[in-house]
Amino acid sequence: MIFKACRQAAVAAVVSGLVVLAVAFPRSPVHAAPDDVVATVDGTPITERYLDLAAEEFAEQLQRVPADQRRRVLLDVLVDMTVLANAARQEKLNETAEFEGRMAFLTTRSLRNAFFRSRISGMVTEDDIKARYEKDLEGYEGPEETRASHILVKTEEEAVAVIAELDKGSDFAELAKEKSTGPSGPNGGDLGFFTKERMVKPFADAAFAMEPGSYSKTPVQTQFGWHVIKVEERRAQPKPALAEVQEGIRGSLVRERFAETLKTLKDAASIDIKETKTE
Repeated sequence: MIFKACRQAAVAAVVSGLVVLAVAFPRSPVHAAPDDVVATVDGTPITERYLDLAAEEFAEQLQRVPADQRRRVLLDVLVDMTVLANAARQEKLNETAEFEGRMAFLTTRSLRNAFFRSRISGMVTEDDIKARYEKDLEGYEGPEETRASHILVKTEEEAVAVIAELDKGSDFAELAKEKSTGPSGPNGGDLGFFTKERMVKPFADAAFAMEPGSYSKTPVQTQFGWHVIKVEERRAQPKPALAEVQEGIRGSLVRERFAETLKTLKDAASIDIKETKTE
């Protein structure tokens, strides 16, 4: 009884709204085909394809259902839907003008989505992405970036004392581990590589004015406290790897293909828009 009540609550959560998102869904049994029948309601078949479509349609609601229960919850939802749909047919609600108009709209929307997947997004290949990557990043020159470490303390006096210890030959990384109050302290103060725009202005101005291998001879104040900075290295930011940008490139190519395809189709279509007069 407890499991049945929980499942009923899950079904209610699923049918509470409609979205189109991706969600983890237990796959169909091995060797199952889309047209395999998983249930019948008064002779009306429910297939594996219906389960997949329902998983897509109710994706957001399914996120609130335990993964191992999602398939059964969807099946319960489809059974309920089919019972109600059969009742609607008996009352000939599928023959009304309102229903036919709604079905025409849903058919148009589904065909648009199918065309988009097949002829637009589905036509963007890995080779297309690689070619755009190589074209857009040919001769890439990234902005200047610096790799630096710092020791952050609360007062100017503490920072002066740190500089004095460095002047005596103390190791910067060990001092950072011992004295820095910043989150990079345990890592020896290492901040990695950064561009000038990523840091607050006083810190960035000081770091980018220093030569690699040197440390600041006077403390640098920011809103976070007082810094002693050591510049480790300077370079031009390297070209991003294809893996880092391929989804963005794919999105750009899909948008471009969509715009071009839509323009071509609209130019060839006979479109007559009836203007609505307003008073």
